[in-house]
Amino acid sequence: MLRGDKVGLRARHEDDIPILQAELNDDVVNYSRSDTRPWRPVTPGSKDSQFVVDDKEQRHVSFSVVELGGGTLVGDAVLWNIDNHNRSAHIGLGLLPSARGKGYGTDVVAVLSHYGFVVRGLHRLQIETLADNPAMLRSAERNGFVREGVLRSSAWVMGEFVDEVLLGLLARDWKP
Repeated sequence: MLRGDKVGLRARHEDDIPILQAELNDDVVNYSRSDTRPWRPVTPGSKDSQFVVDDKEQRHVSFSVVELGGGTLVGDAVLWNIDNHNRSAHIGLGLLPSARGKGYGTDVVAVLSHYGFVVRGLHRLQIETLADNPAMLRSAERNGFVREGVLRSSAWVMGEFVDEVLLGLLARDWKP
């Protein structure tokens, strides 16, 4: 397990999947704000859930986020689109509604940055988030990510196009 100040990132357990599915995917608005694919219902127990981990997949590393105190599942984190040639990857996370506003997001970004730069030897990490997501923007900036641009009207969310903010962090600028 990778440990931060408040959370740990561990391998996905089978019993995490129904909780993540119900709390993050089955909420149509939340899903639409966090994924580029259109929402669709997923049958409980389906191997088609986005939370089922394929351990053979090399370009994505998924984690379950747990509270360090009691081990309670609080979310999902991923290092995705890992590019070993350019030594870059993207960070993504989703917290259960009951876990939001407690500083877990900032800690998850810190732990994923450590994993990307120290464990994987990456050179660059990137985050794309909706411009109206102040929690993710704060979490990224508190970890040293710099706003690099705005992708105007780039995300289709619940019937309208919204802007995304692109943030980046280089290994040389990272301060653990």
